[in-house]
Amino acid sequence: MSLIDFSASTLSILPAVVALGLAILTRRVLLSLGLGIILGALLLVDFSVVAAGTYIFNTVKGVVVEDGGLNTWNMSIVAFLLLLGMMTAVLTLSGGTRAFADWALDHIKDKRGASLLAAFLGVFIFIDDYFNSLAVGSISRPVTDRFNVSREKLAYILDSTAAPMCILMPVSSWGAYIMTIISGILVSHGMTEYSPLGAYVALIPMNFYAIFTLLMVFAVIIFKLDIGPMKKHEAMAEKEITKGEQDYIDLQDEMGIEEHEQGKVGDLVYPIIGLIIGTLFFMLYTGNAALAEAGQNFSVLGAFENTDVGASLVYGGSIGLVLSLLTVVRQKQSFTNIKFALWVGAKSMFGAIIILFFAWSIGTVIGDMNTGTYLSSLVQGNIGLHWLPVILFVLSGAMAFSTGTSWGTFGIMLPIAGDMAGATDLTMMLPMLSAVLAGSVFGDHCSPISDTTILSSTGARCEHIDHVATQLPYALAMALVSIVGFVVIGFTGSTIGALVASAAAFVTVIVVMKTYSLRSSISSPITQ
Repeated sequence: MSLIDFSASTLSILPAVVALGLAILTRRVLLSLGLGIILGALLLVDFSVVAAGTYIFNTVKGVVVEDGGLNTWNMSIVAFLLLLGMMTAVLTLSGGTRAFADWALDHIKDKRGASLLAAFLGVFIFIDDYFNSLAVGSISRPVTDRFNVSREKLAYILDSTAAPMCILMPVSSWGAYIMTIISGILVSHGMTEYSPLGAYVALIPMNFYAIFTLLMVFAVIIFKLDIGPMKKHEAMAEKEITKGEQDYIDLQDEMGIEEHEQGKVGDLVYPIIGLIIGTLFFMLYTGNAALAEAGQNFSVLGAFENTDVGASLVYGGSIGLVLSLLTVVRQKQSFTNIKFALWVGAKSMFGAIIILFFAWSIGTVIGDMNTGTYLSSLVQGNIGLHWLPVILFVLSGAMAFSTGTSWGTFGIMLPIAGDMAGATDLTMMLPMLSAVLAGSVFGDHCSPISDTTILSSTGARCEHIDHVATQLPYALAMALVSIVGFVVIGFTGSTIGALVASAAAFVTVIVVMKTYSLRSSISSPITQ
């Protein structure tokens, strides 16, 4: 089927703009994504209804089948979602979830402590962003529920620690992928003074968005910086639960699963630890297998660079599920209860899976529309060298927002940034690459069609658009902080100077948010 080339046309962004705009305005994600897919299909085939129908069918099929075989990446993520859903339900059945919440009640005394637990878990579990959002959500949700932390606040914590931590850590699926791209850029421009790892480490202090987004999570928790839609959802979480009638919203109420009364903290912790260790082991194992096949010796970074993340998540999820099942078998629970829990757990993930299918489909449409190519072409021309880092940050953010993928944006924009630095000033190479990394994470955070955003709302079990709306003010604020940093580094070349300027902007944002939060609290007090 011949498709129209929109790489040089502003129409290339139309399906993305329509889908994202409608999702925000109507709050109906599936309808909005569906209309974006249909519009893109019609544009690509010059409004032939029959050809558009064929294109949509092939696009949806491509989500499942790729090059005549199974689309292993997409199906691995679906399988991991189902495994984690079933595992979460079985942990609830075992009583481990309630036991962990009871333990937390003895050790954590307020909302701040419950939120900090989720934030610290998000920081320490940095293997992969999908894994972070779902696993940390499963562990933290019973505790944050008990202390009346809104699900939207939990989703914000998950999303704002997942990608930022993964992109700041070389030993992660993100670090390995980015180093692979950077390695080729360094070689092509003769920058022998940096190894891929050395360049990656040098980029870390320049990734202003990731650094200050992580700091903002803790600032929001410690200083209670609830603004905009987040303030409304936090107030609702407080008012919906009457003390003495219900301690917290648990999965027994949500799923109809009867929790075992003799559950222990270990019934939750051990399967989760098995899940984490199993996933990490198989990431190293599959990476080492790929190295051996290529005739290379084992190294941790090499293994992460060549790992099969999707398969590792499935293997780790299977281990976690088996360990959770062993607990309920040991408790001599009936096969009927176990089967019901497995079904309810899997069913709880169906909504997220459907949204992911639509997001993957529109991602294909956006790729065929050459949206990324068109947006990347906007940086070409007579632009002052000093402005390039901040321009690349904004453009990468727009691209990641439109396409819903930070990894896809990395693949397109990092080589472009490298070529622009090579053609102008190699000393600006690292600042320009860091601007692409930071902008890609920013756009990904804001996008309703981002995988990570979808899975963060899934991990917190909140409405997806509510998560997008509550996170947006914080993401935009950190984007402004990052812009200050990239303007300073563009004009001075000083990483320290840029960090100082960004830190000053960050403190200003906190003061403004705190002032606004206090004023809105006085004008509309919450009835206790």
